[in-house]
Order: sequence, then C-alpha cells, then structure tokens
Amino acid sequence: MLTREQIDLLVQGQDDDPFGTLGVHPAAEGGFTACVLLPEAIAVEAQTLAGKAVGTLERVHPDGLFHGKVTIRKRQPLRYVATYGDGGGYDLIDPYGFGPVLGPMDDHYFSEGSHGRLFDKLGAHIIDHEGATGTHFAVWAPNARRVSVVGDFNRWDGRRGMMRHRADAGVWEIFLPDVGPGSAYKYEIVGADGVTLPLKADPFAFQSELRPSTASIVATPQDHIWGDARHREHWRTSDARRQPVSIYEVHAGSWQRNDDGDFLTWDELANRLIPYVVGMGFTHIEFLPISEYPYDPSWGYQTLGLYAPTARFGDPAGFARFVDGAHRAGVGVILDWVPAHFPTDEHGLAHFDGTALYEHADPRKGFHPDWNTAIYNFGRREVAQYLVNNALFWAERYHVDGLRVDAVASMLYLDYSRKPGEWVPNDHGGRENVEAVAFLQQMNKALYGNHPGVMTIAEESTSWPGVSQPVHSGGLGFGFKWNMGFMHDTLRYLARDPVHRAHHHDDITFGLMYAFSENFVLALSHDEVVHGKASLLHKMAGDDWQKFATLRAYYGLMWGYPGKKLLFMGQEFAQRDEWNEDRALDWQLLDHGPHLGVQQLVGDLNHLYRSRAALHARDCEGEGFEWVLVDGAADSVFAWQRRAPGARPIVIISHFTPVLRHGYRMRLPSGGRWREILNSDASVYGGSGAGNMGMVEADEEGWANITIPPFATLMLELDY
Repeated sequence: MLTREQIDLLVQGQDDDPFGTLGVHPAAEGGFTACVLLPEAIAVEAQTLAGKAVGTLERVHPDGLFHGKVTIRKRQPLRYVATYGDGGGYDLIDPYGFGPVLGPMDDHYFSEGSHGRLFDKLGAHIIDHEGATGTHFAVWAPNARRVSVVGDFNRWDGRRGMMRHRADAGVWEIFLPDVGPGSAYKYEIVGADGVTLPLKADPFAFQSELRPSTASIVATPQDHIWGDARHREHWRTSDARRQPVSIYEVHAGSWQRNDDGDFLTWDELANRLIPYVVGMGFTHIEFLPISEYPYDPSWGYQTLGLYAPTARFGDPAGFARFVDGAHRAGVGVILDWVPAHFPTDEHGLAHFDGTALYEHADPRKGFHPDWNTAIYNFGRREVAQYLVNNALFWAERYHVDGLRVDAVASMLYLDYSRKPGEWVPNDHGGRENVEAVAFLQQMNKALYGNHPGVMTIAEESTSWPGVSQPVHSGGLGFGFKWNMGFMHDTLRYLARDPVHRAHHHDDITFGLMYAFSENFVLALSHDEVVHGKASLLHKMAGDDWQKFATLRAYYGLMWGYPGKKLLFMGQEFAQRDEWNEDRALDWQLLDHGPHLGVQQLVGDLNHLYRSRAALHARDCEGEGFEWVLVDGAADSVFAWQRRAPGARPIVIISHFTPVLRHGYRMRLPSGGRWREILNSDASVYGGSGAGNMGMVEADEEGWANITIPPFATLMLELDY
C-alpha cells in the first residue's frame, strides 16, 4: 500500500522517482498493484491493452490519485478508463508501464560530447514501443529536480507527465502512448531550488506553433520521397571553389506576398521563386534564417527553434518540398545559421533548467551587448554537440546545400563590442575565444565529413587567419568566407563624385592584394540596404541616369572580379527603397525600362559567369587573375584578365566617369580578335549604346584602340 508521504509527493508533483510509484508494481503480498494520477476522475477501471478488465482502482486522494490490485500474470502496461462526475469518460494507456527508450550507449556518447545522432534521440519522436504507438520525449536538463512533458493530452498538468531521469547524462525521457502528430507540448521544469520555471519549448522541437504561440509540436515523421540525387551527386563530386556559385539572398517573408498581404507558403514560394531564380541564372538561394524565431523584425537572426522550420510558411514537409523542387531545377539552397547568440525569451533556452545551461553564468562571457541576447557556452561539450548536430540535421533531413554562419567574428573574440573590464581573457591571457574556435572546427569537420557536397560560409569581418583553410592546417575549416572588404571599399568608391574617384583608385585595386588569401564570396547582402544605408541604387553618386549606369557597371565589375557572388533580393532590379521586412519588394518597378534593364543585365551576367570557365573556375586561385591596366587612375579605368585551363581568356574593363572614351589605347594579353560579350552600357540595359560593334582588334603585341562607354563595364573574350 502507498504511504501517506508517497501519496503527498505524487499529488504535489514532487516524487523523485515517479516510475518507481506510478504504473504497475509487484505487491508485497503477491500479485500486482497499479497506481495512476487522473485529477477530476471519480472512478478508474484498469484494463489490458487488449481491453480486458483487470481491476477497479480506489481513489486514495481527492486530487485524483488512484491505487489498487490488478489481476495480471506479469508486469505490463495497462489502459485506464476514467469516469468523471459529469458522466463523461476518458481513457489512456499508462506511460509508466513502459521501459526506457534510450540506452546506456546514448548516455555515454552524450556525456562524452560525441553523439552524432542526437536529433534521432532527443526531442519528440513518434515510435512503436513495447506494443504501443505513441511519442517518445527526451530533453537535457541535468540540474532540474523534476521535468514533465505537458500538453492537451494531459491537460497541461505536470504531475501527469513526470519523466524518467537518466542521471548519468542529465537527460529526462518518457514514452506517451497515443500522443500523435500535431500535439502541442512544452516542458514543465522544476529547478534544483524547487521553483517551477516558465514552460519551456523543446530545444529539439522539429515543428513549432505559429507566433505569438510558442509551444512545440509533435511533427509528422518525414516521409518525403526525394528526387534530387543528380543534384546532390554533382556537388558531392565537385570542388565548389571551381564551380560557378551565384547566390540570390532571400528573406522568405518579404520577397513577395499573397494578394491579402500574408506570407506565401513554401509551396507558393516554390511555384514563384524557383522559376524566377532559374530564369535569372542564379545557382543558389540563400534564405535568411528560417528556423523558428519569435520576433519578426529580427529577420530570423534571434532564433529559438533551431530544429524547426518556422511555422510562418507552413509545415516542415512544405520546406522539404521546396528544397527538393529547387534541386530538381538545378538550384541549391543555403540557410543562414545562427550559433552566435539566442534570445532570452522565457520559453527558450535561457536558464533552461534553472541554471545557465546553454549559456555562460558570467554575463561577461554569456551576454551579447549588441543584440541583448545570450551567448552559447561553446566550451560545454553538450552545448557544442547540440549545435553540431543541428548543422548535421539540416544537411541530412532537408538536404540543404550549405550553411552561411552569421556573426562569426562575434564568436571568435572575447572582447567583441566590449570595453575593458567587460570581458574575461582566455587561459593564455588573450582575447581569442578558443572554445568557439574549437566548436567551429568541430562543426566544419563533422559537416564536411558526413556530407561532402555541403558548403559552409563564414560571415567573418576581421582578418582572422585561415577562416576557409582546412582544420588540419590550423584553419577554421569553412569552405568560404564573405569578403566584407570588397563590399566596403567598392561602395565607398562608388559613393564618391566621379571627379574625386581618380584620387581613390586603390579602393578598387587594394582588394586584389588579399583576394586569394581566403576562398571568398563577394556579398552585397541585406545588411547593406537597411537601417538608413539606402538601396544599392541610391548608394551610387550622381543623378538618376548616372546611378543606374554606375550600378550596372558595378555589377559587371563584381561578376568579373575573383570570388563567388551574392546579391540580396530586389537589388537585381535596382530597388529604390530600402528593404522593409513588413512588405513585398517593389516589383512594379519592372514596368520602367531602367529597372528592367538592370534585371536583364544581372541575368546575362549570371549566364556568362556560369558558361565561361574563365570567370569562375579559378575564383579562389591567383593563377586565374592578372592585371591588364592597374594604373589608370586618371581615367578611373580598371582592366584585368580572368583565365582558367582550357578556357578562352576574358578581359574585364570597368570605367567610372561620365566621359565617353573613343580609341582608348590599351594592351590586351594577346593579339587577335576579342569579342565584346558584355557591355553594361548597351541600350537593352538602358544604357547609351556606345561600344565596339561587338569586336575589338588587337595587333600582334596586343595593342588595341577600344571605345569605353561612360560608367560601364565591358567583357572581351579572345576569339581564336
């Protein structure tokens, strides 16, 4: 018989071992007894899972605790049929009659920090277990006194979902029969001090409620039949550094909206965005973060549900269909990934079990002053393991082609955005975050080792050495790094009045001093067209005609410059206004010739870039670049050659003054006929139409007289 102390602990939700009391247990006098907590019930009958009655339980506490003998031959899960005072009924299969799902090796690998399949173990998984179908829940909360899973299935009553504690790993688990897809749930956690915390969303939730609701959702097991084998094999067997990579950066919530102004679903995005990207010639779509996040104006960068595609655009299956559709069309999908920080919303990771679990306890290491967020404790093996598994998860479950890692610089430096006294030096007295370095290296090794067709890209704004060098060589192991210097220098140059550009020639030429020190992506991203920075069009100096001409010339320069390409949505048709996440892009601008001309140019640049190996195959290697004219400062003219083995060389000439230069004397790399394969001043793009009638003749020594239009970029390909 239960003692009064046991009864009180159960009804108060304070039993340290609910599996030792609830469920079926041998009786001292022989046979078995059953115990269940069903508040509001007035009578409970115990049955086998097959529906055979095996006993009637006695209510031993008015809060709904029932106990009594059952006639069974062996210990087994039972079904309880409850009757309420209003005559209604309720039945459930007793979760406390089932054994654990996790095993000792899970505990071992998790505690060691080497578990590579955590997303198969933690979170909510629909499984068949010991003769029943239901959901297995597991969560890491090592310092909690009690953890319960709560939802509509148990009336959000933590006393009815108390979990089994696997003390060696600090993991709590329970199998709940008959809980199926679509069930909303959270974790009720009682801290070591006995205080019940605000309900927590599941760190491993694979689906979430639409904001402002914050519960996790038991996701339908993914059953998508993928048709992207050809796409994945191409990238698995290719060296991405020598492939054309032209990325269209997209905020999924504001690229377009439906007629009511609401978000498009993943299927609607697939029907509109994928054909557009294919037509424009981009090789990849890069989404601003699409893992679940609570606050729209954060654009997804303050994410809380790292394993769940946001509910804003539909269910997770919709995102899988989008990725598959993109792959079948030959387009890769890259996700912005944010291990640099997380918001402190009470339902999230902050003080998850009543302690600084995912973050540092010391705010000098665990608080991010720029974003008012917490910082992951990268030195804690369970936290690093959580993040590494998340990178692997997106590559495996959703076949994503890459992760662009946000704010890497803020991770690498302990004094990032901090004043003296506001940060803690490392063990060597330095400012480098050696724990973050180790985590990034671990993540890159795991991702490239398990998914060789996937790329990682670092947004790293300093001169940290070896960002895109292999880990075994002492690098961070990224595939690519954003070239922030290219963006800053070139935009500063183009913002100057043309008359002053001759004095700042090195804004363009300096970048070639380090262009091959990393595997670079030239990024004109969302960060450059918000918060009063103006759109790219309005960053250009001059009147409206000059702005359009300069922007076209700039794109020509960029697509001819060494490095992979990235352009934020809307800039491909010269969006006039800054980006606003609350509304769609200004697609009506395409009714006007200058905007349509810029869009046509970007599409043509992409197709040239992809079709000419000279423009992409040595993007990351110095042998693919050579200056043709580096000292044309007086005329604001730049010229260089791009080349690759077996490819026809291409000369790029960029000019940034309003002067039409006829008969400009320049020595090309070789004599012969050079076809003008691109002229950003062509009338089809909205330009003046000046040019070379499609061809430039160079003498035996390479000297040629070239017409260089105002504010224009030319591409000349040797015509053997």
